[in-house]
Amino acid sequence: MINAFHTVKRHKPSYYLLLILLVIFSVAALFPFLWMISASLRTDVDLFKNPMNWIPETLFLNNYKEVWTAIPFAQYFLNTLKLSVVITVLQVIICSMAAYAFAKLKVPFKNTIFVLFMANLMMPWHSIMVPQFSIVSSLGLYNTHTGYILIQLFSGFGVFLMRQFFKSLPDELNEAARVDGYNEWRIFWRIVMPISAAGLSTFAIFTFTFMWNDYLAPLIYFNDDSLKTLQLGLKSFQTEHTMDYGLLMAGTLIATVPMIIVFLIGERFFIQGVATTGMKN
Repeated sequence: MINAFHTVKRHKPSYYLLLILLVIFSVAALFPFLWMISASLRTDVDLFKNPMNWIPETLFLNNYKEVWTAIPFAQYFLNTLKLSVVITVLQVIICSMAAYAFAKLKVPFKNTIFVLFMANLMMPWHSIMVPQFSIVSSLGLYNTHTGYILIQLFSGFGVFLMRQFFKSLPDELNEAARVDGYNEWRIFWRIVMPISAAGLSTFAIFTFTFMWNDYLAPLIYFNDDSLKTLQLGLKSFQTEHTMDYGLLMAGTLIATVPMIIVFLIGERFFIQGVATTGMKN
């Protein structure tokens, strides 16, 4: 402890320099978010005053009330929440099963098949957007949540991420379970998944965030207002000639709350997973 104290003391100038740089970069990263909060609490007239006061003299909270009535905000919010949760759960399950097969099972031509899976990760979605839309339309699933969910069931990134995580788990766990009479299905659900909280939570956070912020796919597949997501709804505040910045920033701020909650929950499970993975009874 004494040596550590002398080390910190000896590097004190560089330590404070690093701290100052981190504070500067943090403020720069938070600048758009702080501007969004400030803009959501003022009228458009007050927003474009020169010079702008970061802290409004009068807090205009009416934006947070009007955003729910100006557009079907609650409907858009529930649609986005439903799609994000359903797709996240299904992607985590399906991609984890595929990743487990690639990581732990003896499958003929496994590496070749995995390369083909990874080709999906390297291929931009825009290159398959048209044929994918044609397939969904031919199945009669255009303008439905079901069609949108089906095209999001698989993730090359998710398979890659979970495969790498499963490969880091000791094979002795699987071998011991097989000796005890477990089949691969029970090994996957009873042993592998419970100790993979770190990888699962990371994948879930990425998936939920992407689905929550997805704009292009809902724009293509949803035509009815009752099906649209929050990102499409927020676009309603922008017209050809005007934009209601106060309502837009208030709605955007509300839209960030679920992502923050998911991240905080996922971070807790991530830390628990790192702490417990590999522990012996």
